[in-house]
Amino acid sequence: MDIVIRQAAPDEYDTLGEITAQAYLQDGLLTFGETDWYLDELRNVAKRAAAADVLVATQGGQLLGGVTFVPSGGPMADLARPGEAEIRMLAVARSARGRGAGEALVRACVDRARATDGCTGIVLSTQAIMYAAHRIYERLGFLRAPERDWRPMPDHDFTLLTYELTL
Repeated sequence: MDIVIRQAAPDEYDTLGEITAQAYLQDGLLTFGETDWYLDELRNVAKRAAAADVLVATQGGQLLGGVTFVPSGGPMADLARPGEAEIRMLAVARSARGRGAGEALVRACVDRARATDGCTGIVLSTQAIMYAAHRIYERLGFLRAPERDWRPMPDHDFTLLTYELTL
């Protein structure tokens, strides 16, 4: 059965928010665990959908995961420069991993970026321990851009790695 990538529907926002939050929690990606401020952001799909494109991966009617695609100049961009799109909050439910949903979501973002007039590249942030995601990005042609690595919490020793793809 094929994986379908499409725009998230409002009635899926809560489910996708919980898939995203649990993926980050279960993978140990939140510095402060259940009390991490970012957990509310991960759950708030409606907020993301109002400012960017939220895509979901489904298979046989089951929601597998999602991603936020921020077009060039979008308000949700953390590090995109003019002419660059950004990928944020990629997450796949643990029970759905290994089926290709993550790669299909990233490919859909790359396709959207390529179809956007004036878009010259796509950028994303990732954590050092997100090895499976790194493999997807590298397989799709993204390159590490260590000069663009950044710290979202200046008071903490936590650095996000940057990958970029020139279109």
